Amino acid sequence: MRALDKLREFLPRRFRSDQPIVPVVRLTGIIGFSSPLRPGLTLTGIARMLDRVFAVRNAAAVALAINSPGGSPVQSHLIFRRIRELAKEKNVRVIAFVEDAAASGGYMLACAADEIIADPSSIVGSIGVVGGSFGFDKLLAKVGIERRLYTAGEHKATLDPFLPENPDDVERLKQLQREIHNDFIALVKSRRGDKLHGPEGALFSGEYWTGKRALDLGLVDAIGELRSTLRERFGDKVLTPLISAERGLFRRRVFGVGSSELIPSGLADDIISALETRALWARYGL
Repeated sequence: MRALDKLREFLPRRFRSDQPIVPVVRLTGIIGFSSPLRPGLTLTGIARMLDRVFAVRNAAAVALAINSPGGSPVQSHLIFRRIRELAKEKNVRVIAFVEDAAASGGYMLACAADEIIADPSSIVGSIGVVGGSFGFDKLLAKVGIERRLYTAGEHKATLDPFLPENPDDVERLKQLQREIHNDFIALVKSRRGDKLHGPEGALFSGEYWTGKRALDLGLVDAIGELRSTLRERFGDKVLTPLISAERGLFRRRVFGVGSSELIPSGLADDIISALETRALWARYGL
């Protein structure tokens, strides 16, 4: 046994079974909306990274470092489901650590964890659905431009920004938003259960709170940060390797099949991406 213990000392720390390990994966940025210069979070883009973090042998837990103001409800849910499937498959506990924000879709990602830990000043919540557009019909009339639009299908031009707003179109959009909102509420209830406190009218109104207030409402489980929390729970020698996207030739990130991140875009797309990204973060004063 002494010889075996001596040999173990020469093994890299990550291969030693006596060394607790909690791999970390960062989920940062806008969900779903991406361009080559401003990559967002999509399942295609991070699927391999999630596979790698849950494949770490003898992991005591998996840590998610979340910093996202939200974005696409579909991509949020796809990532949420993949995390839950992997956690169940590997039978490993997941702990989410909120940095600046876990809002809207970002909070959905946090709900994929078995436990959510936030900083006192983190922005948490915003359990709702938002959509927006612009109306250019008056501008076209002012400058004397005639719009010509040809469609097949009664509602194909719904909410066209160059046409006057149609109340029926707005109601159809709101109905879709209500359905998505109800699904979001059901997901939060299924994950947080009896931990939630306070009236549902406030919890699910789209409002957001600081991490300290979110703790009172049951939206998070504790106040803290990643390193000190993991050292407190698993010991000072706990290993917390950061699992990032795979690197291919010339150290470029390797994405999944059909990844939109490999498609070049123009300057206009990048400008729009930057503006939308800034607008999403600005909603939370960040």
